[in-house]
Parts: sequence; C-alpha cells; structure tokens
Amino acid sequence: MSHPRFSEDSRPSDFAEDDEASSPAQRSPRKGIYMLPNLFTLAALFCGFYAIVMAINQYFGLATLGIYAAMVFDSLDGRVARLTNTQSAFGEQMDSLADMVSFGAAPALIAYEWSLKGLGRWGWIAAFIYCACAALRLARFNVNTTVSDKRWFQGLPSPPAAGLLVNFIWLIDSVSGGISGQPVGILSWPQIEWIMLALTVYAGLTMVTNTPFYSFKDMSDRKSVPFTAIVLIVILIAVISIHPPRVLFTVSVVYALSGYAIYAWRKAKGLPASVISVSTDEPDERGLHQ
Repeated sequence: MSHPRFSEDSRPSDFAEDDEASSPAQRSPRKGIYMLPNLFTLAALFCGFYAIVMAINQYFGLATLGIYAAMVFDSLDGRVARLTNTQSAFGEQMDSLADMVSFGAAPALIAYEWSLKGLGRWGWIAAFIYCACAALRLARFNVNTTVSDKRWFQGLPSPPAAGLLVNFIWLIDSVSGGISGQPVGILSWPQIEWIMLALTVYAGLTMVTNTPFYSFKDMSDRKSVPFTAIVLIVILIAVISIHPPRVLFTVSVVYALSGYAIYAWRKAKGLPASVISVSTDEPDERGLHQ
C-alpha cells in the first residue's frame, strides 16, 4: 500500500534527488526590503509613537510637534522611493500602518487626553470614531490606489485630519499659555471641550465620505512653474510667521471644508459628484458614488 502523500511513481527519494540536483543559481533569490524609503516611514512611525507618549505625560506641545514631524517624514518617504526607484508593495503596506499610528491613533489619543476625557463617554466615543474612520479611510485608499483619479483624494486625507485636531490644540494652548482647563477669550473650557468633540467627529466622518479633496499630486517638482508661484510661496511663509497657530488652524479649516465646496460646485455644474472610478476588482460599485 502506497503512502498517502505520494503516488506509486513518486517516492520520497525522488524528491531528495531533485533537491540535490538543483543548483544555487536555480533557487529563487532571497527577498529583501529597500532601506532608504522605509527609514523615513519608520521615522514617521516613531514620531507618531512619540506624540502618544508625550500626550500621556501631558506634554501636549511636544505631542503636537510629533504629529508635525510625522507629516514631514510621511511626505518624504514616497518621494524618496520614487526618486530612487525603490517602490515596493512592502513599502506601501508599511506606510499605511505608520499612517494609522501617526494620523489615526495618535491624534485621537492626544485629543482625548487634552480635553475629550472631560466629557466622559462622549469623549472617548468621539475619539474612537476618529480612530476607526482613519483605519477605514486608509484601507479604502489602498484598495482604490489603481482606480482613483490621482488629482483628488476620496474623503479628507488622514494627515490633514490630524492637522485639524492638533492645530486647534496648538491654537488654544498658544492663547492660554499652555494651561489646560482655563477659559480662552469668550470661550469657557466646557465649550472648548465640545468644540474639540465636534472637530474630532467631523474630521473622522469626513475621512470616509466620497467628497473630493484636491491632492496637489499634479504639481510635480520636476515641472517648471511661473515666477509668481515662488513669490506666492514667500508671501505664504510670511503670513504663517505672523501667528503660526492661528494661520495653520485657519488653513486646516479651509482645506477640511474645501471638499464639500468642490462637491457642491460639481453638483451645480452637473458633473459627477464623485471623482472615483469604478473598480474592476471589487463588487459592482455603480450608483454608490453619485
């Protein structure tokens, strides 16, 4: 009776002989990962983790800086990968996981530790909504990588969503002198807590909408730009330096609302409200993005 794993014409010794006959050159090469772009991704991940630790220890200014640093490294890893021709599927997945920590879990925890925990269960529910929506948004982005219009994001990207929260924290801390729990201007601290809750829920839900947000990806650093563009950049830097927390929070709010303005404009012009193509690898999505 033959062994159940082998047929009558194939014996274990046959397989052993094949293994011995195969040369090292015929064996599949050992797979590795590209070091340089993944170092930037790991740096972004570290900054997100650093922001979490600082928030737990009530150093919200440092936590905010950690998120800003994560944004810088996150913007560099993909650019470095393209410039060095070291893109890989591993790098894409690593980038998404780092984004989930830096722009999903970290901002939610910072917002909760800063003010949301004073609202009890409503506070942690709002933080969870943001965190869960960030995960859903990143997963959907990975699925739609090959089918979406590169000029637009489907929903608010996670870095600007995180920026909306941390810029508000930075603005309030800059006005109050970094003392939490104190009224700021005409706003009492309970009012600030509810504003933080509204921003957190808004940012979270906007990440998972089909609202188009401009991606700026059609502006390549390899293309020439008019001289006036450089002048505008200089003016922008000068305006930001007037009062960085106030200006950056204003920019965050404008960008977070811009998607709905674009959505309304496209509707008014009779254009498709969604800029996302229909996937050929997923179940039929026609009618879902109208």
